[in-house]
Amino acid sequence: MSPNEAETEDPSAASNEPAPTAPDDRIVALDALRGFALLGILVINIWLFALPTIATYNPTLYGDFTGLNYGAWLISHVFFERKFVTLFTIMFGAGMVLFLESKAWKGQPGRKLHLSRTFWLLVIGLGHAYLLWIGDILVVYALCGFIVVWAWRWRPTRQFVLGAVLYAIPSLLYLLLAVGYFTLPADGQAQLEEELLGAFGADFDPAREIEIYQSGWLDQVAHRIPILLEYHTLGFLSELFWTLGGMMLMGMALYKWGVLSNARSARFYTRLFAGGVGIGLPLILGGVWLREVFAWETIPVLTLAFQFNYWGAPVLAAGYIGGIMLLCRRAKDGRVVHALSAVGRTAFTNYLLQTVIATTIFYGYGLGLFGQLNRVELLGVVVAIWAIQIPLSVWWLDRFRFGPVEWLWRTLTYRKRQPMRR
Repeated sequence: MSPNEAETEDPSAASNEPAPTAPDDRIVALDALRGFALLGILVINIWLFALPTIATYNPTLYGDFTGLNYGAWLISHVFFERKFVTLFTIMFGAGMVLFLESKAWKGQPGRKLHLSRTFWLLVIGLGHAYLLWIGDILVVYALCGFIVVWAWRWRPTRQFVLGAVLYAIPSLLYLLLAVGYFTLPADGQAQLEEELLGAFGADFDPAREIEIYQSGWLDQVAHRIPILLEYHTLGFLSELFWTLGGMMLMGMALYKWGVLSNARSARFYTRLFAGGVGIGLPLILGGVWLREVFAWETIPVLTLAFQFNYWGAPVLAAGYIGGIMLLCRRAKDGRVVHALSAVGRTAFTNYLLQTVIATTIFYGYGLGLFGQLNRVELLGVVVAIWAIQIPLSVWWLDRFRFGPVEWLWRTLTYRKRQPMRR
């Protein structure tokens, strides 16, 4: 049910006492897919850690956007942007079903425990967002988790269709916004662009934003609070719930269909990989072409060109799912699957660790490199963080049952200190 954890339990091991999943009772493919998603999401999150907000919405408006730096953006946009948060969100929805099914098998109060877990996820997310990093997604996941859980028993077809409908709503709203934009006079278009950038929090002076993030922690908190309040209220109601809540529902359906647990045939996953890549990549590249056609004008890019990646991302993400499932079949005991699985089992810890490392590098209470590195250099930082997280995750799980944040979360949820050492 969480971005970092799926629970799978043996129904024969029934007990009326609520308890978390034993480390050995897990589906390797789910953990590997979660680890893959956690590592990939950093490629895009690094923009939020290190660059002024405007650079994430229109990269032509900040920093060098030629040569290798354009190539770094292109690779990140085509293969990573939206694809890995899609995987992360799908896994959240699947995890809800896994958790509630396991509790139903044991005759335990699954929905009550889910609400407890989600409450503590919200608490941790609020601390992460307001105290450390504006790009936090845990708060939104928790808010969605309180709502979509009521659909967990639905038939998968119904879940998938409703999820797709919810996911389509922001796309349609942006299309309507584009129609309105092109019917306005020039001064009206300029005003609408300013309002839209303001809604995204991207109208802030980049020089001032750099100054804030290179200064002290209190200045950063003061800057984050009003932006996050709007993000967690108006932003949630107007876009985030529909996008992420819809994807969670689709994740529930994909789990029930056996897609995420590697229960389908090798032929199915081969076709899923080929179809996802063969359809998703051309669609996304078409969006890149359209950005150039629009000469990177902000409103046309954010309302029209973005549609290609918005719809291409879940298609390509489906291809990634097929590829990871095939990898887990052909190299289940291999080093790559073992490493991805370790990262997936400690993904909550690793998600927060990425914030600690990145903010220490880029913010004023650390090295103060916010706004100082180009996109190629930022990809180097991503690889360096991976080089820390992957072996650390493997080393940790050789000695302990859970990641430290996973352990804390379980202890809070079950109101009982959980065993830590293996």
